Amino acid sequence: MSEIFDEDDHPAPRHLRPEGVSDGTIEALGTLSEALETVEQARGHLYAFHQLTGGADLTLGRAVEQLRTAGHVRQADLVEREMVGRNVIPGHWTFQIIEAYNATFYQPLTQLETRVRQELADGRTHLYEAEMKEARRTRGHPDHTARPVPQPPEGSEPGGESHSNVTGPFTDR
Repeated sequence: MSEIFDEDDHPAPRHLRPEGVSDGTIEALGTLSEALETVEQARGHLYAFHQLTGGADLTLGRAVEQLRTAGHVRQADLVEREMVGRNVIPGHWTFQIIEAYNATFYQPLTQLETRVRQELADGRTHLYEAEMKEARRTRGHPDHTARPVPQPPEGSEPGGESHSNVTGPFTDR
């Protein structure tokens, strides 16, 4: 494969380190970003917990109806009284846990990360990762470009007729 060096094959300006920003600052901002990403993932798990627990509550309601239909009124009443609509921790349904997490931890961290990034790197995101990409990619390789390259729609061939009904900037229509 012949390598063709594209002089435009460089990161977008928003992914370039501002002048005067040290390696240590880039590393620290990368670690701060990593912490935020972990919190984003934890928050996603909270939403999964919320949806799974809510679904279980609705399923318990169906079990109550099925127990009643099967003639087990006492057991249906027991499940309904003890479990349907029950708090998951004292005084809280899952939505209240999410609201408290968002207000107490998630929003303050996102605001702090944005502030620190603004103060130290002109607000630029993912500088650590952008520099890692530059260090690891193979220049001139079509699958190692610095920036996203627009892809033609599925079914079209480079330099040929489109084999789909899709129209747009990558078709000959």
